[in-house]
Amino acid sequence: MSEELKNSPIADFDWDAYEKGETNNGQSREDLEKTYDNSLGQFKDKEVTEGTVISINKREVVVNIGAKSDGIIPFNEFRYNPDLKVGDTVEVFVESQEDKKGQLILSHKKARAAKSWDRVNEALEKDEVIKGFIKCRTKGGMIVDVFGIEAFLPGSQIDVKPIRDYDVFVGKNMEFKVVKINQEFKNVVVSHKALIEAEIEQQRKEIINTLEKGQVLEGTVKNITTYGVFIDLGGVDGLIHITDLSWGRVNNPADIVEPDQKLNVVILDFDNEKKRIALGLKQLQPHPWDKLDADLKVGDKVTGKVVVMYDYGAFVEVAPGVEGLIHVSEMS
Repeated sequence: MSEELKNSPIADFDWDAYEKGETNNGQSREDLEKTYDNSLGQFKDKEVTEGTVISINKREVVVNIGAKSDGIIPFNEFRYNPDLKVGDTVEVFVESQEDKKGQLILSHKKARAAKSWDRVNEALEKDEVIKGFIKCRTKGGMIVDVFGIEAFLPGSQIDVKPIRDYDVFVGKNMEFKVVKINQEFKNVVVSHKALIEAEIEQQRKEIINTLEKGQVLEGTVKNITTYGVFIDLGGVDGLIHITDLSWGRVNNPADIVEPDQKLNVVILDFDNEKKRIALGLKQLQPHPWDKLDADLKVGDKVTGKVVVMYDYGAFVEVAPGVEGLIHVSEMS
C-alpha cells in the first residue's frame, strides 16, 4: 500500500465488516434501516394522520407527515379552504406509503370524509356555522362540499330573496348551517338562508327596540300592493297603508311610489309581539286644509274635478287633498 493510500480516509475503512453487512460501529445494515424507520413518523396504510403543508401551487399541495417522502395532494381537495397556507396542519388519509414509483400517496378528501359524519352531527347539534364549497348545480338546488362529503343546498335555502341564476354561486365558498340529516341514507341538507334570517332577526330586534311613535326614518320601497306599500327600514319592514300615502285620494299606490325608491317615513304605531310597524308618508306633508286659500268663503264659485261617484252624490276635489260632496239632490 502506498504512503498516500495509508494516509487517506479509506485506509481506516473496515472492508471486511462492509462485506459482512456491518458498519464501522458494528451495526448491521438491517439495524441501520430499522433505526432510520423508527426516526420517521409512526403511521399505517388506510389510517388518518396529521401532516404539515410545506408547499402550495395551483395544482398541488405538498404535505410532510414524517415519512421517507412527502405526499402530493390535488389542490382541489382544499378548495373549501381558501385560507390554506404553508405551515398549516392538515388531516390526511394514508392511501399507500409507497406506490410503484416509491411515492407516498395521501388524500385530504378521504381524511375529511372519515370524520365528516361526526362533524356534521356536531354542527347540527350545536347550531354551528360551517364553511362549504358549492360544487355544481343540480335539480332543485346545489351540491355543496362540506367536510369532504356532498350536502344538498335547496334553491329556496340559498337566500331570502328568490334566485334567478343559480350558476353564479357555483365555485364559491360560503357559510352554511346544517338543517337536516338523514342518518339512514346519509343525506345532509344545509342552508345559507338560515344565516341571513338570523342576522335579519337580530337587526329587527335592535331596530324595534329603538322605535318611537313620531320618529322619522329613511326606508326603501320593497313591495307595492293594492292596499299599501312595504318599506325596508334596514332589516325590518313596515307598511304604509294606502290611506297614509297621500292626503289626496289614491287609487293605485304605484301612482305615488316606485320600487327601490328611498323615502322618509314617520312611525305611526308598532307592535313588538306581532312585529308590525305602521308607517305614514302623508303625515310628513302639510295638511291640505292648512294650505287652503284663506280668502275662500261660502258662496264662492270654484272649479273642481270629480274623483268618485256614489248613489248619494259625487266627491269633487276643489284643491289638492281637499274634496267636497255634491249631494245627489244638489246636482240638478
